[in-house]
Amino acid sequence: MTETYEFTLLVAGADVQTDEALNALAEASCDDATVGSSGGVQHLDFDREAPSYLAAVLSAVDDVETAVPGVRVVRVLPDEYVTLAEIAQRTARTRESVRLLSIGERGPGEFPPPAARGAERNKLWRWAEVASWFASALGEPVHLAPPPAQRAANAILDLRASTAELGRAELSQVRQELGSLVRRVRLIEMASPASLDAKDARWSHADSA
Repeated sequence: MTETYEFTLLVAGADVQTDEALNALAEASCDDATVGSSGGVQHLDFDREAPSYLAAVLSAVDDVETAVPGVRVVRVLPDEYVTLAEIAQRTARTRESVRLLSIGERGPGEFPPPAARGAERNKLWRWAEVASWFASALGEPVHLAPPPAQRAANAILDLRASTAELGRAELSQVRQELGSLVRRVRLIEMASPASLDAKDARWSHADSA
Protein backbone atom coordinates (compact mmCIF):
# COMPACT_ATOMS: atom_id res chain seq x y z
CA MET A 1 0.00 0.00 0.00
CA THR A 2 1.36 3.40 -0.95
CA GLU A 3 0.60 7.00 -0.06
CA THR A 4 1.60 10.34 -1.55
CA TYR A 5 4.14 12.31 0.53
CA GLU A 6 4.96 15.98 0.15
CA PHE A 7 8.47 17.27 0.91
CA THR A 8 11.15 19.56 -0.44
CA LEU A 9 14.78 18.72 -1.22
CA LEU A 10 17.39 21.47 -1.08
CA VAL A 11 20.23 20.81 -3.50
CA ALA A 12 23.71 22.21 -4.13
CA GLY A 13 26.30 21.83 -6.84
CA ALA A 14 25.19 21.52 -10.44
CA ASP A 15 22.38 23.62 -11.89
CA VAL A 16 19.13 21.61 -11.93
CA GLN A 17 17.18 24.25 -13.84
CA THR A 18 18.81 23.92 -17.25
CA ASP A 19 16.80 22.25 -20.02
CA GLU A 20 19.23 19.34 -20.01
CA ALA A 21 18.89 18.85 -16.26
CA LEU A 22 15.11 19.12 -16.32
CA ASN A 23 14.88 16.53 -19.09
CA ALA A 24 17.24 14.23 -17.17
CA LEU A 25 15.16 14.59 -14.01
CA ALA A 26 11.96 13.76 -15.87
CA GLU A 27 13.58 10.65 -17.34
CA ALA A 28 14.78 9.62 -13.88
CA SER A 29 11.27 9.42 -12.42
CA CYS A 30 11.35 12.97 -11.01
CA ASP A 31 8.33 14.10 -13.02
CA ASP A 32 6.59 14.30 -9.63
CA ALA A 33 8.77 17.27 -8.63
CA THR A 34 8.63 21.01 -9.29
CA VAL A 35 12.07 22.57 -9.65
CA GLY A 36 12.73 26.10 -8.42
CA SER A 37 15.11 28.47 -6.69
CA SER A 38 14.73 30.87 -3.77
CA GLY A 39 17.42 33.21 -2.50
CA GLY A 40 20.00 31.44 -4.62
CA VAL A 41 19.13 28.02 -3.16
CA GLN A 42 17.81 25.40 -5.55
CA HIS A 43 14.97 23.15 -4.45
CA LEU A 44 12.70 20.41 -5.72
CA ASP A 45 9.17 20.17 -4.34
CA PHE A 46 8.01 16.54 -4.47
CA ASP A 47 4.65 14.82 -4.34
CA ARG A 48 5.94 11.26 -4.34
CA GLU A 49 4.03 8.03 -3.99
CA ALA A 50 5.79 5.40 -1.87
CA PRO A 51 5.19 2.81 0.88
CA SER A 52 6.54 5.23 3.53
CA TYR A 53 7.79 8.79 4.01
CA LEU A 54 11.41 7.68 4.32
CA ALA A 55 11.17 5.51 1.22
CA ALA A 56 9.77 8.47 -0.70
CA VAL A 57 12.55 10.82 0.43
CA LEU A 58 15.45 8.42 -0.09
CA SER A 59 14.23 7.36 -3.53
CA ALA A 60 13.92 11.03 -4.51
CA VAL A 61 17.44 11.76 -3.25
CA ASP A 62 18.81 8.86 -5.28
CA ASP A 63 16.86 9.82 -8.41
CA VAL A 64 17.96 13.47 -8.31
CA GLU A 65 21.64 12.72 -7.74
CA THR A 66 21.65 10.01 -10.40
CA ALA A 67 19.94 12.19 -12.97
CA VAL A 68 22.16 15.29 -12.69
CA PRO A 69 25.92 14.69 -12.28
CA GLY A 70 27.48 17.01 -9.71
CA VAL A 71 24.30 17.74 -7.77
CA ARG A 72 23.89 16.70 -4.14
CA VAL A 73 20.90 16.87 -1.84
CA VAL A 74 21.75 18.72 1.39
CA ARG A 75 18.46 19.00 3.30
CA VAL A 76 14.90 17.77 3.52
CA LEU A 77 12.29 20.41 4.33
CA PRO A 78 10.27 21.51 6.18
CA ASP A 79 13.01 21.83 8.80
CA GLU A 80 11.94 24.95 10.65
CA TYR A 81 13.64 26.84 13.45
CA VAL A 82 11.29 28.07 16.19
CA THR A 83 11.51 30.33 19.23
CA LEU A 84 10.02 29.60 22.66
CA ALA A 85 7.09 31.84 21.79
CA GLU A 86 6.41 29.89 18.59
CA ILE A 87 6.70 26.57 20.43
CA ALA A 88 4.20 27.85 22.98
CA GLN A 89 1.76 28.86 20.24
CA ARG A 90 2.02 25.51 18.45
CA THR A 91 1.61 23.48 21.64
CA ALA A 92 -1.15 25.61 23.17
CA ARG A 93 0.99 26.43 26.22
CA THR A 94 2.22 29.65 27.75
CA ARG A 95 5.73 30.83 26.94
CA GLU A 96 6.66 30.43 30.61
CA SER A 97 5.47 26.81 30.60
CA VAL A 98 7.65 26.04 27.58
CA ARG A 99 10.60 27.89 29.11
CA LEU A 100 10.39 25.74 32.25
CA LEU A 101 10.22 22.60 30.12
CA SER A 102 13.24 23.74 28.13
CA ILE A 103 15.42 24.16 31.24
CA GLY A 104 14.22 20.98 32.96
CA GLU A 105 12.31 22.64 35.80
CA ARG A 106 9.06 21.10 34.58
CA GLY A 107 8.34 17.82 32.84
CA PRO A 108 10.54 14.73 32.49
CA GLY A 109 13.63 16.60 31.28
CA GLU A 110 15.85 16.03 28.25
CA PHE A 111 14.21 18.82 26.27
CA PRO A 112 16.08 19.21 22.93
CA PRO A 113 18.99 21.67 23.14
CA PRO A 114 18.86 24.88 21.09
CA ALA A 115 19.98 24.39 17.50
CA ALA A 116 21.06 27.99 16.97
CA ARG A 117 21.76 31.16 18.96
CA GLY A 118 22.54 29.02 21.99
CA ALA A 119 24.39 31.82 23.77
CA GLU A 120 21.76 34.44 23.00
CA ARG A 121 18.54 35.37 24.74
CA ASN A 122 16.30 34.52 21.78
CA LYS A 123 17.38 30.91 21.18
CA LEU A 124 16.16 28.76 18.30
CA TRP A 125 15.11 25.11 18.30
CA ARG A 126 14.46 22.68 15.46
CA TRP A 127 10.71 22.17 15.33
CA ALA A 128 11.13 18.52 14.26
CA GLU A 129 13.09 17.76 17.45
CA VAL A 130 10.71 19.68 19.70
CA ALA A 131 7.60 18.06 18.22
CA SER A 132 9.18 14.63 18.62
CA TRP A 133 9.97 15.38 22.27
CA PHE A 134 6.41 16.48 23.04
CA ALA A 135 5.10 13.25 21.51
CA SER A 136 7.59 10.87 23.18
CA ALA A 137 8.24 12.57 26.53
CA LEU A 138 4.80 14.03 27.26
CA GLY A 139 2.56 11.86 25.09
CA GLU A 140 1.24 14.96 23.36
CA PRO A 141 1.28 14.64 19.56
CA VAL A 142 1.56 18.11 18.09
CA HIS A 143 -0.37 19.50 15.16
CA LEU A 144 1.83 20.22 12.13
CA ALA A 145 4.60 18.03 13.48
CA PRO A 146 6.89 16.83 10.69
CA PRO A 147 7.11 13.08 10.02
CA PRO A 148 9.46 11.39 12.54
CA ALA A 149 11.43 9.89 9.65
CA GLN A 150 12.37 13.38 8.46
CA ARG A 151 14.98 13.63 11.22
CA ALA A 152 16.42 10.29 10.11
CA ALA A 153 16.60 11.47 6.50
CA ASN A 154 18.42 14.66 7.45
CA ALA A 155 20.74 12.74 9.78
CA ILE A 156 21.73 10.51 6.86
CA LEU A 157 22.44 13.56 4.69
CA ASP A 158 24.42 15.25 7.48
CA LEU A 159 26.50 12.14 8.10
CA ARG A 160 27.18 11.69 4.41
CA ALA A 161 28.40 15.29 4.11
CA SER A 162 30.53 15.24 7.25
CA THR A 163 32.42 12.02 6.49
CA ALA A 164 34.03 13.63 3.45
CA GLU A 165 36.01 15.87 5.83
CA LEU A 166 37.14 13.20 8.31
CA GLY A 167 40.51 11.51 8.63
CA ARG A 168 41.09 7.76 8.65
CA ALA A 169 41.00 7.44 12.45
CA GLU A 170 37.75 9.40 12.70
CA LEU A 171 36.21 7.38 9.86
CA SER A 172 37.07 4.20 11.75
CA GLN A 173 35.26 5.52 14.83
CA VAL A 174 32.25 6.44 12.72
CA ARG A 175 32.21 2.94 11.24
CA GLN A 176 32.19 1.41 14.71
CA GLU A 177 29.31 3.61 15.82
CA LEU A 178 27.38 2.79 12.68
CA GLY A 179 27.91 -0.90 13.40
CA SER A 180 26.36 -0.44 16.84
CA LEU A 181 23.49 1.51 15.30
CA VAL A 182 22.81 -1.22 12.74
CA ARG A 183 22.69 -3.83 15.49
CA ARG A 184 20.28 -1.68 17.48
CA VAL A 185 18.05 -1.27 14.45
CA ARG A 186 17.98 -5.02 14.02
CA LEU A 187 16.97 -5.43 17.65
CA ILE A 188 14.18 -2.90 17.24
CA GLU A 189 12.91 -4.86 14.26
CA MET A 190 12.96 -8.14 16.19
CA ALA A 191 12.21 -7.21 19.79
CA SER A 192 9.58 -5.47 21.82
CA PRO A 193 10.59 -2.17 23.48
CA ALA A 194 10.50 -3.84 26.91
CA SER A 195 13.21 -6.34 25.99
CA LEU A 196 15.30 -4.04 23.82
CA ASP A 197 17.69 -2.79 26.52
CA ALA A 198 18.42 -6.26 27.85
CA LYS A 199 19.16 -7.69 24.41
CA ASP A 200 21.22 -4.64 23.48
CA ALA A 201 23.34 -5.22 26.60
CA ARG A 202 23.98 -8.81 25.52
CA TRP A 203 25.11 -7.54 22.10
CA SER A 204 27.53 -5.13 23.76
CA HIS A 205 28.92 -7.88 25.99
CA ALA A 206 29.43 -10.16 22.99
CA ASP A 207 31.28 -7.40 21.12
CA SER A 208 33.70 -6.87 24.00
CA ALA A 209 34.33 -10.56 24.56
